[in-house]
Amino acid sequence: MTSQDNNAQDGEHEHIPFFQRMLDNPFLLLFIGVVMPTVFYILWGVMEIATIPIATY
Repeated sequence: MTSQDNNAQDGEHEHIPFFQRMLDNPFLLLFIGVVMPTVFYILWGVMEIATIPIATY
């Protein structure tokens, strides 16, 4: 075997980091891109409604 064959075999068993696997998935990125702003806007709206003073007569 040559050194190039050894390097190719070593690359096949290389561990792929979690964040690289996550960022390589376009559907997961789309899901995160839709869900995160939605959750933040909902929380922001709830906080705004909670801070409205109660009307007194």
